[in-house]
Amino acid sequence: MSDLTHVELLWLEKRIENWIRFGRVAAEQVLDRRRRVVSFAPCSIFAFVRWTSSDYGTVVSKIDILRAVAPGQRCATVPYVRPGGDILLRLSGWPKVERVLQLIDAVEALGINAADAATDYWRHVHNRLSVGEAPRLYTRSRHQVWLQRRKIAP
Repeated sequence: MSDLTHVELLWLEKRIENWIRFGRVAAEQVLDRRRRVVSFAPCSIFAFVRWTSSDYGTVVSKIDILRAVAPGQRCATVPYVRPGGDILLRLSGWPKVERVLQLIDAVEALGINAADAATDYWRHVHNRLSVGEAPRLYTRSRHQVWLQRRKIAP
């Protein structure tokens, strides 16, 4: 049994598009032209985006920011993710998904890999999105505090 968390990605242009927005891929397996499986080491953070449309427009827009789990650890089930993950953020609806993608871009604009950002940031960003407020942006000083905290309490 593998210690990795596996995510199946599917790309049927303009129909079903599942992709990883950020994360450190530990392994990748190409199944065919349209399908592949990427794997993440335990405790790594990644963003998984799912988008589906029909002849009448977008049906599903979702983003999940997950922490890969270690074997035997409790986890939530997420479609296309085996065995599942610790959900840090789960949103649906294109306006919210688009806003989170913009926040990821803002973190990366600071020169910080979004996979290294504070897990608490990802856990709480949805609180302000759901009430329409502008979420607090991630900052370099906040990131430094997170790195210090991880040293004492991993």
